[in-house]
Amino acid sequence: MFDRIADFIARHQMFPPGARAGIAVSGGADSIFLLHALLELAPRWNLQLSVVHIDHGIRGDQSRADAAFVADLAARLHLKFHLRQADVPAIDDNLEQAARRVRQAFFAELLSTAAVDRIATGHTRSDQAETVLYRILRGSGLPGLAGILPVTKEQIVRPLLELDRPEIEYWLRQRNIPWRDDETNQDRSYARNRLRHEILPLLRDTFNPRLDEALANLATLAQDEESYWAAELRRRPSPSCNTPQILSTIELTALPAAVARRLIRQAIECAKGDLRQIDFAHIERILKMACSPAGHGQVQIPGLDVLRSFEWIRLAPAAPNHASSFDFSIPFAPPASVELPDGSARITLQILEKGERAQACGTVVNELDWGRFTSPNGAPSGLEVRNWRPGDQYQRMGQSRKQK
Repeated sequence: MFDRIADFIARHQMFPPGARAGIAVSGGADSIFLLHALLELAPRWNLQLSVVHIDHGIRGDQSRADAAFVADLAARLHLKFHLRQADVPAIDDNLEQAARRVRQAFFAELLSTAAVDRIATGHTRSDQAETVLYRILRGSGLPGLAGILPVTKEQIVRPLLELDRPEIEYWLRQRNIPWRDDETNQDRSYARNRLRHEILPLLRDTFNPRLDEALANLATLAQDEESYWAAELRRRPSPSCNTPQILSTIELTALPAAVARRLIRQAIECAKGDLRQIDFAHIERILKMACSPAGHGQVQIPGLDVLRSFEWIRLAPAAPNHASSFDFSIPFAPPASVELPDGSARITLQILEKGERAQACGTVVNELDWGRFTSPNGAPSGLEVRNWRPGDQYQRMGQSRKQK
């Protein structure tokens, strides 16, 4: 059993030699088994182990008893103990979401202070099956079907993803190793618990007794697909994140939909900082906007304002009174260069001589007819750079009427 875990750890390069590995131990069966497994396997990578526990304060005395149980176990094993106590019920947020944020913040703190180099959690193949089925039912795309990743960019590792929960509990019982049961795991008011105790057992009995394996295999396939596409996207110029993102509608419409969707997801993540609350419908709205023959459009998705202007789509963080805060007008006397106030772009204009036989400018994308912007003596006539405003119109070359 430990050899299977060691092989999985090696395949995914979870621990560099000599790593300080924090083991997230809740007191439940999976985390207790993970602790014993890594104690057995630590010499293979010369790991320096410690125990990480979070008392979320959700279950009162029971939560404190869990913390005491784990602290005592760490002391008996002579392992350093990292404890974080929190009052999650007092946080004004969804209980599960608040607990997750407290957990992520504690893990990030331990990693950033070099108290640990990796944090191992006890997620199993049973957890993977529940996650994938849950995301299928919610309408997830392929990235969501990748489920629980063996290794994350935040340095969280999951060594037990090829083991099922029943075999872990059997191993512990055979050795009389105790663990703590969390009664909230039986609460059917949580969707995850209904999946675990009602829906998955029904599907195993009715359709496929090896359903957990099938769902875990689906996650592996999705992970490999996403790894491939991530490598393909890295071949393209990397966008600068934490700034407004600009996408070309010409490029998006020319690409296969699979690539276009991933470019849109990448732009959203760069502009927003994450992909939380972003679903299939949001991606499709932006893709539809890109494919529209109209050169304008605007949509709002969680955390972002998305605006199309001609052949460009701009994604920027949503802000209160965004329209008024983005009003600007800058006098502009070419040749010159000016940066837009929000830092999203720099506009540079040059004056070029064109021969008599040169064709008239038919687009405002790259060229403007200087004669239309100057007075008879050649001086600039009120040229300025400003934002689009309600009521603005223009008339394309060759068209008989103006459009907004």
